[in-house]
Amino acid sequence: MPSHRLPAVHPSRGDRMPFMKLFGLMLVAALVVVPLTRPAQASAEDSAAVVATVEAFHAALKAGDAKAATALLAPDVVVLEGGHLETREEYLAHHLAADIAFTQAVDTQRGPLDAQVDGAVAWTYTTSTSTGTFKSRDIRSAGAESMVLSRTPDGWRIRSIHWSSHTLKQK
Repeated sequence: MPSHRLPAVHPSRGDRMPFMKLFGLMLVAALVVVPLTRPAQASAEDSAAVVATVEAFHAALKAGDAKAATALLAPDVVVLEGGHLETREEYLAHHLAADIAFTQAVDTQRGPLDAQVDGAVAWTYTTSTSTGTFKSRDIRSAGAESMVLSRTPDGWRIRSIHWSSHTLKQK
């Protein structure tokens, strides 16, 4: 009865061809698979695009351009501020106009904006100081902001905004 077993591969016996083919296939597979398992490295262009998106959002608020600000928000954005969570619809209906009015009335000095990118997700954080008058109230506050963004076919979009602030003590 004939044997259907594959011949054993023994490099020491001079039968190196099957071993080398197997080794070559394994090497090619490793070269293809290993890069796919590593996290994507952020490029300078990605970081710059994320920063530009956040800055464009703030510029739209300052210019009173609700349409431009809204275009930078993802459909499922959540806005966290003052212990409250708002969906996109709630933010657009109840809070965007107030943010525009506040931004236009008060001088805000932003600190450096730090952006981190990991593949199709990015996050930013910064601090700020706001001074001025809004609705007959003197404003003198320090704030912090973080945003989470995701890469879309249309560019980076804001998925989450978290703002917090506190009143600065008088000097």
